[in-house]
Amino acid sequence: MKTHLKINSPPHKPNPNPANNSTTRFAVAVFLTLSSAIALPSCGAASTSSAPGGAASPSSGQNEVAASAPPPPPAAQAVGQRSKTPGASKKAAETPATRPQLIKKAQLSVVVKSIDASSKSVTNIVEKQQGDILGFQNQKPPNSSVRQTASVQIRVPQEQLETTLEALAKLGTVENRSLTAEDVTDQLVDSEATLRNLRKSEEMVLKIMERSGSVGDVLKVSQELSNIRESIERIDAQLKSWRNQVAYSTISLTLQTAVSAQPTPEPSLGLRVQETWGKATHSVGELTLGLFGLGIWLLAYSPYFLLIGAAVYGFNRFKKQDSVPTIQEPKPPQ
Repeated sequence: MKTHLKINSPPHKPNPNPANNSTTRFAVAVFLTLSSAIALPSCGAASTSSAPGGAASPSSGQNEVAASAPPPPPAAQAVGQRSKTPGASKKAAETPATRPQLIKKAQLSVVVKSIDASSKSVTNIVEKQQGDILGFQNQKPPNSSVRQTASVQIRVPQEQLETTLEALAKLGTVENRSLTAEDVTDQLVDSEATLRNLRKSEEMVLKIMERSGSVGDVLKVSQELSNIRESIERIDAQLKSWRNQVAYSTISLTLQTAVSAQPTPEPSLGLRVQETWGKATHSVGELTLGLFGLGIWLLAYSPYFLLIGAAVYGFNRFKKQDSVPTIQEPKPPQ
């Protein structure tokens, strides 16, 4: 494209000042340069619009410039990729790894010197760890050759399980120690999803009940609503039970005393005689009281005994009269 510039100037007159002529030429040169700079982009746009086929391709110049530009450094490419996917990185940051839901149960057997003293220590340890004692059973042996045993059922927060086990192990000598864990993560997730679906179904059934209909339809919808609510209550109770078992771990503690090396001394002869005499007098007293009580019972029922005796006597007498043979008188001779 050619740019025509027409300048109307007055008739040339000799300029006596050559400095003004040079200034004028410089201004004209600057004006021509600015005009050409403004006209060239418009010419490029026009030539682009007149491409073959009449299809405009405004991005061809940009593609050429981008192709001719040097490739960015790897760091810049990585930054660009991260900037293109901010949602993915944000989503990954908002969804951390799910912690497994475990039901932990521990068993511990400890040999101690004294069951009573150790039981008090166990109570203090459980209170310190913010737990509870669910049960306590103490079995005293008949003789010293058998160990005295006590069983304790403990419940503590799962975060305090290891600390509690270490504190209980210090009560004496550990004979047995075990720990089991059951993963209920899948059960919890499935139950929560089922519970959400049931609640949505409950809302839909309630909306259906608001519509007018026959009595039979209303009864059917009410029965369906009752079944849904029963399922919701059952699953909700199971979820609460699992969450409680996950939050609190149980410990089955067994306390045992060591077997004494010295046998228990036998009682003396006088003590044995005294114990035997006491047992004998106690037995005689029990027998006397029993006979006295029997006599009172017989006295109370004596009227019935008399009636029964009279009936038996009358029956026997009547039987004897029937068994006596009749004597026939002899007839006189004719």
